[in-house]
Amino acid sequence: MIEPLDVLLRLAEGKTLEFKRDLSSPKNVLKTLIAFANTAGGRLVIGMADNRQIPGIADPLNEEERLGSLIADSIAPRLVPNIEMITYQNSNLLMVEVFSSGLRPHYLKSEGDTQGVYVRLGSSNRRADRELIAELRRSAEGIVFDELPMTELSTNDLDLAAASKLFSAQRTLTEQELLTLRLLTREQGRLVPTKGALLLFGKNRQRYFPDAWIQCGRFLGKDKTHIFDHIEINTHLPLAVEEVMGFLKKHAMRGAEISEIRRKDVWSIPLVMLREAIINALVHTDYSQTGAPIRVAFYDDRIEVESPGILLPGMTIEDMRQGVSRLRNRVIARVFRELNLIEQWGSGVRRIFSEAEALGLPTPDITEIGMRLRLTVFLAKPMVLEQVAPQYEPELESRLESRLESRLESKLAARVITLLAEAEAGKALLAEALGHKTVSGELHKQIRRLLDQKLIEMTLPDKPNSRLQKYRLTAQGRTMVAGSR
Repeated sequence: MIEPLDVLLRLAEGKTLEFKRDLSSPKNVLKTLIAFANTAGGRLVIGMADNRQIPGIADPLNEEERLGSLIADSIAPRLVPNIEMITYQNSNLLMVEVFSSGLRPHYLKSEGDTQGVYVRLGSSNRRADRELIAELRRSAEGIVFDELPMTELSTNDLDLAAASKLFSAQRTLTEQELLTLRLLTREQGRLVPTKGALLLFGKNRQRYFPDAWIQCGRFLGKDKTHIFDHIEINTHLPLAVEEVMGFLKKHAMRGAEISEIRRKDVWSIPLVMLREAIINALVHTDYSQTGAPIRVAFYDDRIEVESPGILLPGMTIEDMRQGVSRLRNRVIARVFRELNLIEQWGSGVRRIFSEAEALGLPTPDITEIGMRLRLTVFLAKPMVLEQVAPQYEPELESRLESRLESRLESKLAARVITLLAEAEAGKALLAEALGHKTVSGELHKQIRRLLDQKLIEMTLPDKPNSRLQKYRLTAQGRTMVAGSR
């Protein structure tokens, strides 16, 4: 035990470790134990000062008994940690080990079950608010927030046309399929949408979840002092992935026009990592929390993806790095999986770290800040905005796509037309420019539709299935683009 203890006492305080000099402030000790039990467990070492000096405990047996009584008298529901007396460098210490509790939320009796609940954030304890207390209860009971029924709503509150369109390449969304996906559930003899369904495809999502949207910003420099460009994304969650990626790519060209999309090195940001970070945020956000949306902040040297909600009880940041995954939102995760936005359960964060290593980038950072989780992806080289800004006109490009989308009744078709207005391209190249991992069924469909409308044409019309096949705008297509500028 000597060597493990030696290693432990050299570690920094964090989510699962804290040091206390003594029991002179028992309330703070009790808050720490409650926070450990309500989150990921942890160990508290008593007899070690903040400066790493080890004064020890003069009377460890009496202090052990006193601590046991304090815990029994002050914490509810009952908490029974392991308390052990240990010796290190001729000093007596107490080690208190607490496990993530299935009886959460624990609270300090003197403060009550609404004000006395604490959770562990980094190396500090924080009082849980009403929403977080409810989340702690649900997780202890095995209840998933996004599977809960919205009993006051009906199927008419869902945009099933948009959902069916997204699933058209995979399946037809029959009533049974909607039940299987948990987009609908039976409640008192009637079909009602789940919270997950409303988050994914709700016609009026923000009425019920006012913070379920995404805020994207490109900032000048390395802080939020000056903002250069920003958008607010309120579309259905599966579609939001590409909208965020579009914003990031719009601000990530190495002095290149869209016509240079064929170059493999045109993007100066790690697209695979960022796509996984965005999907992870959308799938694991705690949508029961209120106060702020998902935020994507693009700085000169890094991109931060920040989502509401701390880690689920029992989870640590190190667990995330190792690929351990627990689903907070099963409905959203299942739909993303069916739409091939998620390749394999639990692989997203691990892929982010693997990709960073393969690209020679600094290790990404994951931090709990307040009641939010922030994932930071660092860039290989700083992108000084003044050097990049003249290369594109974001507002004009966005306006063009918006007008084309209105005329074509498809955002994807509008983006394809915009790309082909700059250069001819094949399906694989278009998919890459759109941020897709593969040529999706929807992309195939929209290209066929644009061909039928005679807005685009094949460069090799006599060989429609040639691997060298590309597409370009027709005169009619060019006229449409010119009229939409």
